Parts: sequence; structure tokens; C-alpha cells
Amino acid sequence: MYGRGTHNGRVNESIPVSRTTDHGTARLMPDVDRERAWLLTVDGAPQSYVDLDDPAYLEFEYARRLGHVLDTVAGTGRALDVVHLGGGALTLPRYVAATRPGSRQDVVEADRGLLELVTEQLPLPAGSGIALHAADARDWLRAAPDDLADVLIADVFGGSRVPAHLTTLAYVRTAERVLRPDGVYLANLADAAPFGFLRSQLATLAAVFEEVALVAEPAVLRGRRFGNVVVAASHRPLDTAALARRTAADAFPARVEHGAAVRRFTGSARPVEDADAVPSPEPPDGAFGIG
Repeated sequence: MYGRGTHNGRVNESIPVSRTTDHGTARLMPDVDRERAWLLTVDGAPQSYVDLDDPAYLEFEYARRLGHVLDTVAGTGRALDVVHLGGGALTLPRYVAATRPGSRQDVVEADRGLLELVTEQLPLPAGSGIALHAADARDWLRAAPDDLADVLIADVFGGSRVPAHLTTLAYVRTAERVLRPDGVYLANLADAAPFGFLRSQLATLAAVFEEVALVAEPAVLRGRRFGNVVVAASHRPLDTAALARRTAADAFPARVEHGAAVRRFTGSARPVEDADAVPSPEPPDGAFGIG
């Protein structure tokens, strides 16, 4: 529930904040159950959830799965250099800063007005190590130096769809250049059966990286509903066993697929060239509704 309410017997006096930004109407709504927690929506679609008192708390299932991958990339608490494509309410940058102090992070968000709203209403802690860049993700990557990051996280949605220019082989090759040789690429995607978009993305990643894995609810992979799929790719083996243990323990358990299973799922799909790129599919009404 979001709006005015009580927390531990106290009234939450926070009120929703709406603003027209560069790419839509952004709205921050307080969570009545957590005193300093907020939901960000853009044009009505839920984008991010942040608890300022507990930045390691990840409300959205896909965010928890991205967090699980981050937790298996390196030893517990080890600082990482991370690039985030897509800012939202800066949920995952805050998570990394809280769980891996000393990390250096770059956040690239095309909507400057959204960045201004979020940092004004939900300010970052001092010394967070998070640098914000108002820029198109692919343009920023082109200008970035080689071997910049241990992890690159792509969570970019124009409204509720992944933009076409962030789905192609040329884009993935640019992202791979920005990663260190043992770096990990992560993306939050969304699709439904027959999974034409997801399969093409897996084929695109497999053309650049030797290792590709995906994390999703079984119901999504069985084609029963539209939903988020987290994909991970790297040149080094991924600790899929540790990842599977973490995702299985969630309130909404997910399945981890890798290796031959991902190749079978990908089937005959081909890598996406710039000339053929399309955005991810439009989600059906209510697919990401607010409970």
C-alpha cells in the first residue's frame, strides 16, 4: 500500500510527489508500511522501490535477483566498480554502496529531470561513491574507457519497454569493451511466450560472451505469464550453483538456467543487428500493477 499511513504506531506524513520529467510523468509514493520507503512510477509503470533507512532491502523480485547475482560476483563486501545503465530511484546503486562500501559506481540515466527529482527527494548519502550522468546509455558507453567496470547492469526501460538501440550486437560489443576481462554483464528484460525478444537477446549475448545464464520465475519460463527475466553474461564461469541457492530461497522462488539449457531455450534465434532492432514487447495491462 502506498500513501499516508502509520509505521510502528506513528503516522507517516510523507505525501506523494509528481513531476513531469524529460520522458514522462514521474511519481514518488511513500510506502505506509516502511517509514522512509518510496515507490517510483513513470507514466504509471512501477520503476523502482527504495527504503532510505535500509538500502539493502530490495522490494521488487527482479531487483532481488540482480542483487543475488551481484552477491555472487565477488567475495562478500568486496568493493566493485559498477556501471548502471538506467537510474530510476537508484535502488541498486544504493544497494551496492551499502553492501560493498568503497565501490565506485557510474549511473547513466537519459532522463535528467528524473535524476533531479530522485536526488532532490531521495538524496544519496554523503560519500556514496555514486556518480550520476544524464546521457543516453549507448552514447555514454561509446565514450567510456576500456576495462572500466567489474559489473555492468542494464535496466533501461522507455516507459515499460527496453529501447531498441540497447538490444543489438553492436551495443553488447560496446558494453563488453567497457567491462574488464572477468567482468559480468547483467540485464533486466521482460517478455512472454513465445519469447521472440528474450531468445534474440540470449543469442546476441552468446555471440559475444562464452557464459550466459538467466534467472526467472518458473511460471514465466513456462509461458504462463508475462514477466521479468534477469540475464547474466561473462567470459568466465558464473557461480550458478550459489545463485540458484539464493534465488530458490526467495518468497517468490526463481529458476536459474545456464549452459545447454540456455542454448536449447535460445534455439534458432539470431543475434540482433542495428537494422533489425525492435523494443521489447509491450506488457499486457496489469502486468506490473501496484499491489
